[in-house]
Amino acid sequence: MTATTSVRAAAHPLRTRRFQLLFTSRTLALLGDAVVPVALGLAVLEATGSTSALALLLGCAMVPRLLLLPVGGVAGDRVNVRTVALTTALVRSVTQIFVGLQLLAGAPALWPLAVAEALGGVATAFAQPTFSPLVIGTVPKAQRQQANAAVAAASSAARLAGPPLAGVLLLPGSGWAFISVGVGYAVSAALLMPLRVAHVRPPRRAFLADLREGWSEVRSRDWYWTSLIAHATWNGAAAVLATLGPAIALRELGGRNVWVTMSTVAGVGLLLGSLVAGRVRLRNPVLTGNLALASYAAPLALLAVPAPAPVIITVYGLAMAGLGFLNPLWETAVQQVVPGPVLARVVSYDWLLSLAAMPVGYVFGPLAADAWGPGVPLTVAAVLVGAACLATALVPGVRHFRMPREERVPVDATAAQ
Repeated sequence: MTATTSVRAAAHPLRTRRFQLLFTSRTLALLGDAVVPVALGLAVLEATGSTSALALLLGCAMVPRLLLLPVGGVAGDRVNVRTVALTTALVRSVTQIFVGLQLLAGAPALWPLAVAEALGGVATAFAQPTFSPLVIGTVPKAQRQQANAAVAAASSAARLAGPPLAGVLLLPGSGWAFISVGVGYAVSAALLMPLRVAHVRPPRRAFLADLREGWSEVRSRDWYWTSLIAHATWNGAAAVLATLGPAIALRELGGRNVWVTMSTVAGVGLLLGSLVAGRVRLRNPVLTGNLALASYAAPLALLAVPAPAPVIITVYGLAMAGLGFLNPLWETAVQQVVPGPVLARVVSYDWLLSLAAMPVGYVFGPLAADAWGPGVPLTVAAVLVGAACLATALVPGVRHFRMPREERVPVDATAAQ
């Protein structure tokens, strides 16, 4: 494997107007996505005092998102992807403003909030498969890794800024946080309106045939579906850490500040990893990214002991840097190799497997901890994530994966777009 950190002479995609619009739109949506879970948890608990009510609302958002992701992938391939992204941003705007108004009115009924969150989940299912097609429709091949790294850095920054921003927005009243997020989604949609995205429609066929074609594209690439298994295992392991980590920090590592520091360092690691990914050129980014992802086994194993807090915090930050490093490399590899007319459907299966693994971790972690102590599920998660990610190196398609040769794009041509 060879790599070079020299970036080609093409201008950075952020110098082009089209990517500026897409990047700003995406950043606003990511910031809203980071604010909503924090604001929803605090607002619902303040309004109802019921954790069951919060669980219901979160479930109403998650279930349609999981069920409809493949449908969203078909829509992203059939319809101009800008139209899908714009429409879903507007739906998310309306639902969040509605939730805000309900909370500002005082003593909100649960069922309108549940309906609004379910509609938001439907919109998210259609929105998530659109990003990769938007990138290939607006960014030349030679600039896509930089574009993906820039968005990954924005995502990491949003995760860092989301919780404190939610706290600030909740100060004048819980409903204002959701209204602010709704306005942000509306602006995100407005930024997509002038965007012109290249789109190649697939041949017209029955809906189920479209679904089967998308799955066939996934199955035909052993580097893709085996990596999806590894990534889904990582998400399940991350859910185990998310459920058991706070309790271990409180009881055995020194208290609440340890978990807050871990979360903050994790966000910084994500950001740094994505920034590094924007500056390297790898012949085999899939293998390198999967090996970096295997590092997540280390903080899981250290929490199982548990090791001293400074050691866990440092290793956790490095492991999250591995995730930040993987994400842009993976996005770029998929965008360069998978044909555009099926890209949204292929990406939707990626999201589906990754998101479906998280509830498994949320259930397995606490149940196993109650039965055998937290060390057991954390150790199991560490072994699984390490084995799944490292095992991809045994897959021929992963070992022999090579990025297509990039097309050099003149600086003047990209700057004028």
